[in-house]
Amino acid sequence: MPEPFKNLFNPTMIAQMGAHLARRSDRFDGGAFTQSATEGLEALELKQRSNHILAALEAALPVDFIAASNLLVSALHPADDVDLSDQSMDEHGIRGWAVMPMADYIARHGLDHFDFSMDVLREMTKRMSSEFAVRPFLDRDPERAMKHVRKWARDDNYHVRRLASEGTRPRLPWGMRLAKFVADPAPVLPVLETLKDDPEDYVRRSVANNLNDIAKDHPDLVAALAGKWLAGKPDSRRKKLVRHACRTLIKQGHEATLKAFGYVEPQVSLTSLSLDRTKVHFGHDLRLSAQLLSETNSDQELVVDYVVHHRKANGQTSPKVFKWKTVKLPGRAETRLEKTHSFKPITTRTYYGGVHRIEIQINGLGFGGAEFDLIV
Repeated sequence: MPEPFKNLFNPTMIAQMGAHLARRSDRFDGGAFTQSATEGLEALELKQRSNHILAALEAALPVDFIAASNLLVSALHPADDVDLSDQSMDEHGIRGWAVMPMADYIARHGLDHFDFSMDVLREMTKRMSSEFAVRPFLDRDPERAMKHVRKWARDDNYHVRRLASEGTRPRLPWGMRLAKFVADPAPVLPVLETLKDDPEDYVRRSVANNLNDIAKDHPDLVAALAGKWLAGKPDSRRKKLVRHACRTLIKQGHEATLKAFGYVEPQVSLTSLSLDRTKVHFGHDLRLSAQLLSETNSDQELVVDYVVHHRKANGQTSPKVFKWKTVKLPGRAETRLEKTHSFKPITTRTYYGGVHRIEIQINGLGFGGAEFDLIV
């Protein structure tokens, strides 16, 4: 059984963290910090553990914010360009998950030292992303914060460049929602433009995720940007970024987005759709197969998805689009597709028994479906 994620914050890590800070300042009581930060730790979950360590830091650090921040920075690991998938701490300094409560300290106490704090978060993000801690600054004064972000987008360090994108995501999961950027993402777009061809896939994935956030509130804007970025002869890395950015819009069958990718109204017929059973017991699978026939002499690029219309508690249904396959269908040709869909328990959905419906979607358009009973 894998180690619980919360155990990334553990007594060994806390003791190392305290020792590094005490080594840089005789005013920091590493023993008292370690005792306070580890007391009651076992009963806490991941974010609670980080906040618990933050409280111990607040008690142990100098009262003066500038002095406290300089101490935290001085204890950071000297290597600032490593792959953060290796987040182990060693004798040289603090990096990895231990930086999270340190960055939160800056977010909680540094808003009145705005520019200084933004520079500190830039240093911290090289050892563990400051994407959550930077958000209160973006919320407090977006224009001032974005002056830093625009510089970060051109930084030599790829972790800092990623922070420029990841930190400005309007709807970053588990992070403070940036309501101003949800309403108007215009300040973020020049940053994404700068980073769209970044040499690091790590950075480009963040750009794609930022655009996917924006697409939830401004789909036409993202579709237009996709068309612009796909114009000419973009390389495979650009194409991958734009496709990932538009993944939600493509699943939704957003017409302008599909056109940006060259997907037009399909000239096909669904000659058959079959389910391997009409009653599916919860916890089991349903296998579906579909036969498509081209009705034109030309080749066609097809995005084939399927929609499950899940029954809700009130008896109505709610559609959920699932990816199936991208197909290049030759003129007048026929193709058969097969897929297995699981109805096993997941934490993000509550299943209710009753009639459900499977519908085939091609380039965003519905092409018929079939019903089945889910037995819960």
